[in-house]
Amino acid sequence: MSRKLMSLLILGVMILSLGLAGCGQKNATKTESKVLKVGAEMTFPPFEFQEEGSKEYVGFDMDLARAIGKQMGYEVQIQNVGFDGLIPALEAGNIDIIVSGMSITEERTKKVAFSKPYYKSGLSIVVKADNATIKSFKDLEGKNIAVQIGTTGAEEAKKIKDAKVREYNSNSEAYMELKAGGVDAVVNDLPVNEYYLAKSGDKNAKLLGDIMNAEEYGMAMTKKNTELTEKVNAALDELKKNGEYDKIHMKWFGKKAQ
Repeated sequence: MSRKLMSLLILGVMILSLGLAGCGQKNATKTESKVLKVGAEMTFPPFEFQEEGSKEYVGFDMDLARAIGKQMGYEVQIQNVGFDGLIPALEAGNIDIIVSGMSITEERTKKVAFSKPYYKSGLSIVVKADNATIKSFKDLEGKNIAVQIGTTGAEEAKKIKDAKVREYNSNSEAYMELKAGGVDAVVNDLPVNEYYLAKSGDKNAKLLGDIMNAEEYGMAMTKKNTELTEKVNAALDELKKNGEYDKIHMKWFGKKAQ
């Protein structure tokens, strides 16, 4: 065989190999699973948190996010992001959706698109068990209040006349400050306060019956990603229809959704 013929034969084999590789890459791309990058702040039990000694993210929101991803046919990847950094992370494209006990507010809807509401909450107060002076939000005037930074609880606490509001990165830090006597009360979402008292067994703290500002939680996405918002809403509707949403609600709150 001549050297010229050998060269042409080798060239033909190489071209064929590259063509097959290209087809393989195209097929691989087609079969790759879609990924839904979920952002949440992991110090908000029972919605999202890490149990001691575990690296897994658990909670009502986390189970719901995974169920929605499964319903949509997406692989769910969860990222722990500080609450006040969630919307910036969404805007930067680092995450696709926020599932983090985020209340639907007028201010937030200017920046993001929310899903249909998936949970109804409200703000409540935790004080020391022997505190007889604070019985309502009105009694918080002039008091020291602990809140979690970036939450609606923090926003509302700042509106209380002459109150000294201290913001913490997590609600657990806020409760610790109450326990240490550094503040008179903690203002947070009702289910979060209820969960803390039940889980911690803290007999030195109590939940007041006064509830303020019934709120609805929504999942936040960018306004330009209307397709994702529609898919999430459709998945949420289906989970409520087939009973999966009620199962998750029962797991974390001991009752079906109202």
